[in-house]
Amino acid sequence: MDQNRVITSATMKDVAEQAGVSTATVSRALMNPEKVSAPTRQRVEQAVIAVGYSPHSLSRNLKRNESRTILVIIPDICDPFFADVIQGIERTAAEHGYLVLIGDCAQQNQQEKTFINLIITKQIDGMLLLGSDLPFDASKEEQRNLPPMVMANEFAPELELPTVHIDNLTAAYEAVHYLLGLGHQRIACITGPEAMPLCQYRLQGYIQAIRRNGLTVESQYIANGDFSYESGALALAKLMSQPTPPTAIFCHNDMMAIGAMYQAKKLGLRIPQDLSIVGFDDIKLSQFYDPPLTTVAQPRFQLGREAMLLLLEQLNGHSVQSGSRLLDSELIIRGSTAAPR
Repeated sequence: MDQNRVITSATMKDVAEQAGVSTATVSRALMNPEKVSAPTRQRVEQAVIAVGYSPHSLSRNLKRNESRTILVIIPDICDPFFADVIQGIERTAAEHGYLVLIGDCAQQNQQEKTFINLIITKQIDGMLLLGSDLPFDASKEEQRNLPPMVMANEFAPELELPTVHIDNLTAAYEAVHYLLGLGHQRIACITGPEAMPLCQYRLQGYIQAIRRNGLTVESQYIANGDFSYESGALALAKLMSQPTPPTAIFCHNDMMAIGAMYQAKKLGLRIPQDLSIVGFDDIKLSQFYDPPLTTVAQPRFQLGREAMLLLLEQLNGHSVQSGSRLLDSELIIRGSTAAPR
């Protein structure tokens, strides 16, 4: 018998019989999982996988059992950095007949069940992770049963996924090296979230640049932020209240850099005459702020495009090696940096 036929013709009744519950309970477990007890939900989820039931089988390619839909997991949908990455993903997906669903990890607690539901009901064919975490807990064994996954922007070797990203350490090193070349000695760093690997790489780049120029890394010149405008402003105020304030600041993203510039102006500081500021990402606003921001430009559209192409390779049945695919970044010099007075 044709295996595909069996899989695509499984009904909700088959799931109910396999799980030992009513069809109404199956429907509730899939559509409103919070209304069903955890053990029942688990039985239903296992039964769905066991019988190969797909509630959307009419709308999919029956022969290949595809949904032609990709789930993209974003750490924070409010961060403008991701707009161009998503555009790169969506345009490439559309060229190959795929739809894109967006999942925001900032709302992870509410979304976790939804993500799992999409996977077990086979409503998605693959996932793109733009952060370093899976959007739900899954052991190494369970990960093998998940749809194909690719990571973009971040790099987390322990997940063993094909990954597209830039060399964050070298990019940060070059940005700080540029400030040192202008003659700055007291250079501060406003970091992003410590849990994010790319922030650890950017911090290492900052530290290496300072040390290789024979200077000491001063802990009071490292302020923690969370990638938001507000955290950049708060960190700037803290840094400039030091007995010997910095003359230049390297920020882990443009949003914090712009928040820092806003706060510096409120304190009566002139940029770049009194303080030089460098960002990271080259979001659109960085060109139009006053003064325009010196920043590390990432190939955002290309990150999305290359990641989607890697995922398509897997969806087409090709084996894809896990690990890094590095794209180039570039330091863009604008008006927010100058030699110290």
